[in-house]
Amino acid sequence: MILTIDCGNTHTTVGCMDDTNAAVLVFRIPTDRRETEFGYAAKIKQILDLHGIAPADMEGAVISCVVPSVTDTLVRAVRLMTGLDALVVGAGVKTGLHLCINDPGTVASDLVVAAVAAKEEYPLPCLIVDMGTATTVTAVDEKARFIGCAIYPGAEISLNALAEKTALLPHIEICPPKNAIAASTVDCMKSGIVYGTAGAVDGLLDRFAESMGTPPASIVATGGLAHLIAPHCRHSMTVDETLLLRGLKTLWEKNRTRK
Repeated sequence: MILTIDCGNTHTTVGCMDDTNAAVLVFRIPTDRRETEFGYAAKIKQILDLHGIAPADMEGAVISCVVPSVTDTLVRAVRLMTGLDALVVGAGVKTGLHLCINDPGTVASDLVVAAVAAKEEYPLPCLIVDMGTATTVTAVDEKARFIGCAIYPGAEISLNALAEKTALLPHIEICPPKNAIAASTVDCMKSGIVYGTAGAVDGLLDRFAESMGTPPASIVATGGLAHLIAPHCRHSMTVDETLLLRGLKTLWEKNRTRK
């Protein structure tokens, strides 16, 4: 079993992946920049224990982290729990992708991990929509090349900013209203955030297809908000909530003999 950790700005997703690259267990904990390795190790081990999974069951571990100050903390936490040195996705890691961008070293690891998984499992060209703290759209072309992406504020960031910067608008839960043309303040906000985000995703997908000169063979949606937003997009897409965890397992396989 491989321990896979995808650390985002808001949540850290942990997966236990078996030999078939299937998730035996997936759970999320808050990403806390102030937490110590002992705190992370205790939280993760406690949840593993609840599901009858022992740290000794882990053959390897791999981490993708977009919060630099937390990366080393997670590495130490994994070592505390398992005695293993985790593979950290970054420069020097074999991906099987050609990054056709100006400065490959600046690409966030989660974008690379998602692209690796899409390349292995979905028809190319593929567009990947990751709906988390930020919303990103990534393009992998028919030659399995990472050709670029778009990044803009995620739905939750936008909604929080709206509530914090206005005097009368409340903090609300992200969910679709009964009608796009809403009749109450809360439903108006729900309509704006759900259908507005879906419309922005659709618009970017159209522009990506125009730039590539061909329609994508597949569109994959992932991230914590994908199940709420993707059904309201006009483009047909597959919601794949464990895409990054499977990508991490694939990267571990590709780099397992690395010295």
